[in-house]
Amino acid sequence: MGLFSNKKDENKGGCCCGGNCNAETMTAAEQAKTSGAPIKILGSGCPNCNKLEASVKAALTEMGRNTEIDHVTDFSQIASYGVMTTPALVVNGKVVSYGKVLKVEEAKKLLEKVL
Repeated sequence: MGLFSNKKDENKGGCCCGGNCNAETMTAAEQAKTSGAPIKILGSGCPNCNKLEASVKAALTEMGRNTEIDHVTDFSQIASYGVMTTPALVVNGKVVSYGKVLKVEEAKKLLEKVL
């Protein structure tokens, strides 16, 4: 009885980003972690990711900082941070929050701690 025998194995690479991970793409993802802005939002660009970005921008404004923010949507780069639940907030290469939308005050408290 082969109930599951017709299932196609479309992701033969066994990877989270659709099987296109190789040494070259993972090296590029690792290099991207240290380049760009010191603050990064990791996520697909969904409404929650955008809300987190808005909260972080508002917190930075309240703190009197004009810091650039990058929005990372590439799944291999997101995976290189070890993040499996988005949105995530990265400051100076370290994940400080993931899986939830921070309110402005929460973001401000975190940023004051790590900046």
